[in-house]
Amino acid sequence: MDKSKIDRINELSKKSKTTGLTPAEKQEQQELRSEYIKSFRSNLKSTLDTIVIVDEKGNKSPLKQKSNIAKEKH
Repeated sequence: MDKSKIDRINELSKKSKTTGLTPAEKQEQQELRSEYIKSFRSNLKSTLDTIVIVDEKGNKSPLKQKSNIAKEKH
């Protein structure tokens, strides 16, 4: 996500706290926030996908996705 969109998110947030937003601005804010979250998650997943665990013997293995703990309890 580029800086201009992040700046717009911040601008809308400040405006919502002071004068309030129009329905169109609220919709824009929601869309920008969704795009930001999607971008953040994608970047985080890319970072996590590159992590390699090295054990005490020097063996390397990729980081594995943790299973759903809630499913294990039931």
